[in-house]
Amino acid sequence: MKIFAIRDESLDENVDLAYLLYYEKPKAFYIEIPEGRSEWEVPLLLSSFVRRGEYTINAYWSKVWVQQRIVPPDRQNLGQILRANGLEEYDEYALLMLANGRCAQDDCYLVSVESELLEKNLRKRFERRVEDILAVKDTSVLLFFRDGYIRKIELEKYIEEHPPFAPLRREAQFFRQVYVQPGGYGIAWGENTSISSEELYDMGQVIPLTREDFCYFGAERLVNTAEAADILECSRQNIEDLVRRGKLFPIKSTAKNRLFLKSEIEQRKWI
Repeated sequence: MKIFAIRDESLDENVDLAYLLYYEKPKAFYIEIPEGRSEWEVPLLLSSFVRRGEYTINAYWSKVWVQQRIVPPDRQNLGQILRANGLEEYDEYALLMLANGRCAQDDCYLVSVESELLEKNLRKRFERRVEDILAVKDTSVLLFFRDGYIRKIELEKYIEEHPPFAPLRREAQFFRQVYVQPGGYGIAWGENTSISSEELYDMGQVIPLTREDFCYFGAERLVNTAEAADILECSRQNIEDLVRRGKLFPIKSTAKNRLFLKSEIEQRKWI
């Protein structure tokens, strides 16, 4: 991750109006505005967010801010411009860095900063980001946050109120494809179906577990086919036969292996 302070040449050069975060592999941008900045201090595109009390700018609008500062991809002589700047392909980040984020629209520019230098209230904000997610049943999820909280959230109502999410109700397998956005900024199923970490943090019910507890459970209470065979003192073929006959129910299957709840395997010894 790369972090840049957004500053204004017409103001005190040591004042960070906002921060631009860039995640290199997914090529995702996010803008964080320190709380206390007024709508008149921040770049124009961001002022409406501050007016509404929003200080984390989502990936879409952060990318729009970046795109306003670089040559557009539909520029007629784009190829010539890229070659003149030593670029083989269109790269928003590389183009942004050519002039350190400067453009003709305002006096803003970018300065690279270390993550340790981010203001204290931003570091606290990052603790509310999503660390991990598990789709558990129907439209429910378990969310693990960086500050240790685990929340169980039923998303049925949210899906009903947001039309782009409608396919999630019709296709259970699609719902289970949920993933964490870069930086833990939320969860998503695609570009137009995402929920921010800020919204999620106050939703649902807090579960009195830690992520470490959950990982420990997985490590101690899940077994693969070979381990199941050892517990039952039988062959892998016997395990596969029990599965075919509906006597054992793997919680996950791949072409080469299966995962079982250890408790279910142990209960087979009672029969």
